[in-house]
Amino acid sequence: MHHLNLLQSVNPATGERYATYDAHTPEQAAERLDHCREAFSSWSRTPLAGRTAVLRRAAVLLRVRRDSLATLATREMGKTLVSSAAEVDKCALCCEHYATHAAVLLADEPVPAAAGETQAMHVQFDPLGVLLAIMPWNFPYWQAFRAAAPALAAGNTVALKHASNVSGCALAMQQLWLDAGLPEHAFTVLLVQGAQASALAAHPAVAALTLTGSEGAGAEVASVAGRALKKIVLELGGSDPFIVLADADVLTAAKHAAAARTINNGQSCIAAKRFIVDERVAEEFEHVFAAELAALRVGDPMDRTTDVGPLARPDLADDLERQVRQSVAAGAKLMLGGVRPAGPGSFYPVTLLTGVTPGMPAFDEETFGPLAAVIRAHDTAEAIALANHSRYGLAASVWTANVDAVPELAKALEVGGVFVNATVRSDPRLPFGGVKLSGHGRELGGFGIREFVNVKTVWVAG
Repeated sequence: MHHLNLLQSVNPATGERYATYDAHTPEQAAERLDHCREAFSSWSRTPLAGRTAVLRRAAVLLRVRRDSLATLATREMGKTLVSSAAEVDKCALCCEHYATHAAVLLADEPVPAAAGETQAMHVQFDPLGVLLAIMPWNFPYWQAFRAAAPALAAGNTVALKHASNVSGCALAMQQLWLDAGLPEHAFTVLLVQGAQASALAAHPAVAALTLTGSEGAGAEVASVAGRALKKIVLELGGSDPFIVLADADVLTAAKHAAAARTINNGQSCIAAKRFIVDERVAEEFEHVFAAELAALRVGDPMDRTTDVGPLARPDLADDLERQVRQSVAAGAKLMLGGVRPAGPGSFYPVTLLTGVTPGMPAFDEETFGPLAAVIRAHDTAEAIALANHSRYGLAASVWTANVDAVPELAKALEVGGVFVNATVRSDPRLPFGGVKLSGHGRELGGFGIREFVNVKTVWVAG
């Protein structure tokens, strides 16, 4: 077990230690939060045009440094080099989106007076202060940028407590924001263990919190935020349904299903995890789906021909192995994979289970890795019921030829996003978040930038 004052990055493809970082003591972390609060005083008074100029420069720097940033992410958490580079590009687009649209999203909203009234009324959106962002390792740049870009555009400052296995990525982002012209400490990294996150949340310099991670971490930090009466947005787990109805284009659905399950080595909250298929097309879907999954190449994430790399840590592979074993013992059929390869690294093969039903871990639990579970439904009504039979409610993908049914389907699904004949994704233009144990509040879009502002009423008597 490593020393508490040392944070380690271990290359998940080799099992070898990649780098170590000195952790901040509680006193150092508190001091950094105080500096972040001091930086808010000047940054919040910077005109919007000055703030958005920093976001545009950050986008330029992200593209200039794409290759080095991508290599760092792949070494620290094992995603393929191709997907790491795409993640960096997406962060640049997010910065540009808020640089372009912040003026409209944050503009004062006039409220018309009634006939005979003489007062002027408007609503304005002022920054809150320091946003503490507690972020996970699976998208080490995107998770942090989708929190930071709108928050900084609104005039807040950001303190990032990142997952300790991607400390190198956190420090690279801190340097990038500084180089883009953000004042010192306006984006500051806190190198502390996850267990210290609650203490940070209680610090008086923190005005609000955003957390992406597990239910347990979310509940713990939210309880601290609740006691301190601080606003919090939670983006937690997901067990997203991928619903294939009887009239769907099965071949197209199966091809997209394989990509939707294995994105980011299967380690994504919005990856499709439960493939709920109308029994009239289930056999055809399973056959094509198995072939698509079998064609994916598992291997060295630094090799650009690799489709699926290792899981980020050995314990994650252990947990996935348990979920498969227990599901098979409960009656699921193993169609593909399921046997971990010998040798170094946290690799787990692309795996397909059919005959999955509620009560099995592959249905009930979030599966964080390249494990697909196919569930058969008698009809559309049962498919919707199975989709909703989950403690999670992040997003859903539905495949059907009947687009006239979309409004009814979208209303029936207990999720924060519905994607029809498309896979689930996060997009800076649209709000992102879930219901039930997937969390609350929204990131991105206009709703996301307004999560961490003071919605202020201004009334001027005539």
